[in-house]
Amino acid sequence: MEKGAVIKHDIKKAPKTGEWGIEFPNIDKEKCLGCGTCASFCPEAAIELSAQEKKTAQIDYAFCKGCGVCASVCPQKAILMKKKS
Repeated sequence: MEKGAVIKHDIKKAPKTGEWGIEFPNIDKEKCLGCGTCASFCPEAAIELSAQEKKTAQIDYAFCKGCGVCASVCPQKAILMKKKS
């Protein structure tokens, strides 16, 4: 019986997918509670919580595809999708 495996990820070898999107998330730092819901739902793992005193979501736009999942799951509606300029 197989027990599974751990896949090691090398961020240096990962393709930069951030250029694919048309819209990108914009976080309102005042509204963000730092709950991590957006980070847990992000299909690209492009969101992390800051290590500051007041934790807030931080987006790595090099990997964010602009899918909008984070904006739709945010309980505070602290994330809005904005068109790429």
